[in-house]
Amino acid sequence: MSRTLVLRGARVIDPASDIDEIRDLAVVGDQIAAPESLPGAEVLDFEGLVVAPGFVDLHVHFRDPGQTWKEDALSGTRAAAAGGFTAVLAMPNTTPPIDSPALLRELLDHYRRCAVVRVFQSACITRGRRGRVPTDAAALKAAGAAALTDDGSAVPDAGVLRQAMQAAKRVGLPILEHCEDPAVVGGGVLHDGETARGLGLPGTPAVSEELIVARDTMLARETGCSLHVQHVSCAGSVELVRRARAAGAPVTAEVTPHHLAYTDAACLEFGPNARMNPPLRTEQDRSALIEGLSDGTISVIATDHAPHAAREKDRPFPEALAGIIGLEAAVPVCLTELVHTGVLTLSELVARFTVGPRHVLGLPQTRLLRPGSPADLTVIDPDAEFALDISKFHSRSRNCPYHGRRCRGRPVATMVGGRWVWSLLPQISGAFS
Repeated sequence: MSRTLVLRGARVIDPASDIDEIRDLAVVGDQIAAPESLPGAEVLDFEGLVVAPGFVDLHVHFRDPGQTWKEDALSGTRAAAAGGFTAVLAMPNTTPPIDSPALLRELLDHYRRCAVVRVFQSACITRGRRGRVPTDAAALKAAGAAALTDDGSAVPDAGVLRQAMQAAKRVGLPILEHCEDPAVVGGGVLHDGETARGLGLPGTPAVSEELIVARDTMLARETGCSLHVQHVSCAGSVELVRRARAAGAPVTAEVTPHHLAYTDAACLEFGPNARMNPPLRTEQDRSALIEGLSDGTISVIATDHAPHAAREKDRPFPEALAGIIGLEAAVPVCLTELVHTGVLTLSELVARFTVGPRHVLGLPQTRLLRPGSPADLTVIDPDAEFALDISKFHSRSRNCPYHGRRCRGRPVATMVGGRWVWSLLPQISGAFS
């Protein structure tokens, strides 16, 4: 017999269906059900908690295959569940890169065996991520690819990218671009500004990102291919995305919690744990990102969860690998920085973790909490006050600047397919915590 649950008295938020109200929510087996007339149901008191459709992280690196000392399918998806995410999009810059249907099918089978949340897998835009020859978009789509990206680097040749966009458009796959021009980045290791000059380190100018955003949004408008701009970091890129969208181009964009929470001054405090690509930038850039998120120019918050071992980060700043982990800190940081400061309503924040990423991947948007829908749920305590403790994270890596950061609001339980896969709530049993 299917297990029947009633989540009683929760604030249920589903922005796609314009729902934000106190109500009961029922789960029978792996689906949402009507809460009325469910004799024998297990009733859980959820008063004071928020229940939302499962959050989706559109940008994670699980390092599986090839670098599993940093992260793997199990540790990465456990970190996702503990961050309140029921689904993630994994990047293909693994070892080897995911550029063929055979590799893609093998990896998806691996996730089906090991993952505790749903994993969508992206495949490379070009063979070997070398930027020269497009992959077979149709074959990759048939094998299960959810998107195409050479994340970690932009496709340097506009003609190659145009060809890839045309193929992706034909089969209905979005292109996700890491927008940095390597010729302009040069040897830059943090934002080209006062902090870099004070440290005597080479800087990366904002124009290195803006050049690729401008090129790619023009190609998206010309080809009609859906383009998603990854981890926008500067004011100029926000404006370029805004103009492209106003002109009718099929362009979306994401921002990371760390670009919303910190500026390049964090490099002075956190050293290599604040080194990332694209780099943290100025307060003016941070404010523009927040404005873009608020006015809808940026529709997605994604973590760019990038695990590295301690030996890869504990080096002089120019030698340390770029990137930080973010799955288990993203929602608390965003609740603190955006909702409790009045930048976004709670419903608007939920939309950036649900409506936005689902739109990019072409997933169903409406009726996510209606009877018959898959029971993928994110549960939040919006007012819980605590300090982030990276020693308790489920990721294999610890590279981030968040340790000890005070937050207000956090995920407290995650359900995937009607099963609690992670929980901090005493009324829920059987899930890891």
